[in-house]
Amino acid sequence: MRSFCIGTRLSQTILQNPVTVLRGVGEKMASRLSDIGIRSLEDLLFHFPLRYQDRTQITPIGGLRDHVDAVIDGEVLTAAVTLGRRRTLLIKIEDGTGILTVRLFHFRQAQVSQFKQGAAIQLFGTPRRSGGHIEMIHPEYRLGEGANLVEQALTPVYPTVSGMGQSTWRKLCGQALRLLVANPPEDLLATVTEDAITLSEAIAFLHNPPPGAELNQIHQGLHPAQLRLAREELIAHQLTVQGVRDRERRHTAPVIAGLSPLSEKLLAQLPFSPTAAQERVASELALDMSQQQPMLRLVQGDVGSGKTLVAARAALDTLASGYQVAFMAPTELLAEQHFANLEAWFSPMGLPVAWLSGRTKGKARAATLSELASGDAHIVVGTHALFQQDVQFRRLGLIIVDEQHRFGVHQRLALADKGAAGQHPHQLALTATPIPRSLAMVAYGDLDCSVIDELPPGRQPVMTTLIEHSRRDAVIRRVGVACREGRQAYWVCTAIEENDTLDIEAAEATYKHLCHTLPEASIGLVHGKLKPAEKAAVMERFKQGEIQLLIATTVIEVGMDVPNASLMIIDNAERLGLAQLHQLRGRVGRGAIDSHCLLLFRQPLSETAQQRLSIMQESHDGFVIAEADLAIRGPGELLGTRQTGLAAFRIALLPEHEALLVEAQAVATRLYQHDPARAEALMRRWAGSRADFARV
Repeated sequence: MRSFCIGTRLSQTILQNPVTVLRGVGEKMASRLSDIGIRSLEDLLFHFPLRYQDRTQITPIGGLRDHVDAVIDGEVLTAAVTLGRRRTLLIKIEDGTGILTVRLFHFRQAQVSQFKQGAAIQLFGTPRRSGGHIEMIHPEYRLGEGANLVEQALTPVYPTVSGMGQSTWRKLCGQALRLLVANPPEDLLATVTEDAITLSEAIAFLHNPPPGAELNQIHQGLHPAQLRLAREELIAHQLTVQGVRDRERRHTAPVIAGLSPLSEKLLAQLPFSPTAAQERVASELALDMSQQQPMLRLVQGDVGSGKTLVAARAALDTLASGYQVAFMAPTELLAEQHFANLEAWFSPMGLPVAWLSGRTKGKARAATLSELASGDAHIVVGTHALFQQDVQFRRLGLIIVDEQHRFGVHQRLALADKGAAGQHPHQLALTATPIPRSLAMVAYGDLDCSVIDELPPGRQPVMTTLIEHSRRDAVIRRVGVACREGRQAYWVCTAIEENDTLDIEAAEATYKHLCHTLPEASIGLVHGKLKPAEKAAVMERFKQGEIQLLIATTVIEVGMDVPNASLMIIDNAERLGLAQLHQLRGRVGRGAIDSHCLLLFRQPLSETAQQRLSIMQESHDGFVIAEADLAIRGPGELLGTRQTGLAAFRIALLPEHEALLVEAQAVATRLYQHDPARAEALMRRWAGSRADFARV
């Protein structure tokens, strides 16, 4: 094992040295650090704390605040083991200003004798008020007159991995910080942006904020040290995204003529006319696809805005130019819905639609692969199976990816590599999850964005009502009335089967209960555990009106279009995020009938759940809801999965640092075009291996 002490001669770029130069870092710990991307001293310094504990002062028991960490200095009043529901060591601590109860559930008998009456003790933990008393559960403690838990600076709490405690992180980062002071890294933005604080100062501050540092400002991401680093990180991220875009733009693409006879034929057979927004976005796609560079475009549209029709027109223009189309969706259910829609539109025009998913096996799979490779299959709809290595196309001209945020960047690029020899296909991404502008700049910076911001005529606003669970029987009676009047309804549950640990209504139990309570209604059940053919059969019967009430899990959040369905009940709505709630509500209001969404919830509601349900009741605008969702949950959860190749930010926060994005984009463009060496260094510092996406 290599060790390091101050004065050891290292390489000139000292912060690029491996973490094994630090005391205490052997092969085993180096492997653990490597697993989370920490290989060099610089990686370690850019591994910032999640939060901070204030151990810089002692707080009197009488001055404790609920859920605010504190150091207590007192003496033991009593200590005893209780044998209630679980064996507990209860210790009473006093300091002259009040009495604190300490609860230890995990303890050894030897510990009990340590807590002698009158013994001096210091504790650090989170106080909680319970029944007029204040207590701490399993606090950190030290006994004896010399005990001292008070620190000179705020105590960092780091993101960690199994086998590495916080004390280890603090020791390692402390060593790295001493090296940082003696060997500050190059300030790559020194002549590019105007910052009052240097890179080294910002790093040192965030690892060890001094006593008196404003914790609220830090928690909100607004301290100058955080802004300094967030600006650099966002610039590095924008450089990575521009690299992805530039790499794709260097390829040639098929030239696709717009407004083809096939596209015109589709419009002529439809019982409605496209909206102005659909026409505008269709024109943007046609212009992109008429160029020799690959189209890289994201089309956003609220639930029911008609994204599929716009995509179908682009597909038909591609077919008319002699190229193939691949239409990919993240789930088999959604892919099946697209397959059904496209087949209904294309089959009357003599254009068969091929199907390929992970469940396509044997002769059926072999036949589809052969037809794609020979060019006999012109358009294929499927799931992740489309970018598997054995799937080859003869002349792939357009890739359409629905719900792009559920795929990684590398998956979309893998499909792009299946284009005709020497060419890359055009790429069209669709999403029914409205994305705030700041998040679109971060997650989809390599794509041009179009928005279908107009709903088709006749779409009815959906009235949303919050109903407490105790009124569930009244809701069931209302559903019965709707069914007798010839209308259809969805009843969405957040779980398939009952669970002893969760107090929620499950789909299977709800189905049985409603079949018993509403014997005159035709009721169906659909969830993710059903075989695809069973799911398709149930949903087809619902579409045809044979089923009046569909009990379902959230599998129906996208793709279902039943104009006669005018009532949506979401059970345990407090368990779902805003994006899911908005998607589910969008399943109704598709016809001329007044439509309603009832959000059933259980008390007590958390503050976050109250926020979500109130927003759903107050707004129908998907973009307003998306902005609120971003503020509540953050970008990672809003997108559903972390994008491979996109930053899992270390410092930058959205929406808190949204104001930095425009500047970051402009600076990144200048550096990318005029200072590639500095751009490369920035990407390497912040993105590490993710920067490979930006390289040719």
